[in-house]
Amino acid sequence: MARITIADIARRAGVSTGAVSYALNDRPGVSDETRARILGVAAELGWVPSQAARALSGARVETIGLVLARAPETLGFESFYMQFIAGIEQVLAERSYGLLLQVVPDMDAETQAHRRWHAARRVDGVIVVDPRSDDPRIAALSERDALPAVVVGDPEFAGNLPAVYTDDATALRECVRYLAGLGHRRIGRVSGTEGFGHTTIRDLAFDDEAAREGVAARVARADFTPDSGAAATRSLLDIDDPVTAVIYDNDVMAFAGLGVAHELGARVPEDVSLVAWDDSPLCRAAYPQLTALSHDVTSYGAHVARRLFERMAGAEARAYRDSTPTLTVRGSTGPPARPE
Repeated sequence: MARITIADIARRAGVSTGAVSYALNDRPGVSDETRARILGVAAELGWVPSQAARALSGARVETIGLVLARAPETLGFESFYMQFIAGIEQVLAERSYGLLLQVVPDMDAETQAHRRWHAARRVDGVIVVDPRSDDPRIAALSERDALPAVVVGDPEFAGNLPAVYTDDATALRECVRYLAGLGHRRIGRVSGTEGFGHTTIRDLAFDDEAAREGVAARVARADFTPDSGAAATRSLLDIDDPVTAVIYDNDVMAFAGLGVAHELGARVPEDVSLVAWDDSPLCRAAYPQLTALSHDVTSYGAHVARRLFERMAGAEARAYRDSTPTLTVRGSTGPPARPE
């Protein structure tokens, strides 16, 4: 079908195109009666605004942007972002907004995407994920007249931008205390990408709480992918003095680690206990089911979207704590068979 234009509306309503423009943009210049007639005709014809025309006029384009600087294939198995985006979309749908999603190889490409979107008026605001120290994206989005932005991460890494975050440090400390309380004296951690702000926060909390509990802490670096999670697990278990518990920075690495444990003949949880971050159906489908640090990721995404709308409306930058992940105990954790 041909696109309905303001000229079509003007002909049907018997008014000028200028009058239609005033009515559709809620500007003075037409009577209430004429405005009502024009809006009625527009609805009858199924008219929707042109995003390109709105951009040229300086009006909002009713789209927000999200760039993910990571390998595209990771989106196929990492449930976090699917749930997170679902939460964003819930809020956008309430306001008839759209989401522009782009996957790029690195942060420089992400910064360039933000600049292109801003210059072309493609989006009204952006969501920034995986912040880190000295993050060039934060610096660019802090410039005068930059796009409104909200950072998903600890305010320590958000500069002067608003941030929505979860209390990862408290959650990880709780997990270490739980495992130490079961009798584990050698606890491993399979971390996410080194340099990410939330990875750094978990690193510090893990080391500090392990020292408080008097347990040996070992960290194996990974990047949230199943292959890296499997390799990191092997480095913690296939040695002379393996750890007796492992905490993973996401669910897919924990699931891969469970497979490695079975392959090596390590019983779960008798020989090694496993804990996943970001509870998901994958954790409940595993055998034994995976103990996990749980939080409502869909609700988290919705919270972030609401804060971005507030920022776009001129709200001052603030930090908003969303939640503290809680430990959901299942069959993959228990006392070690041979306590030390």
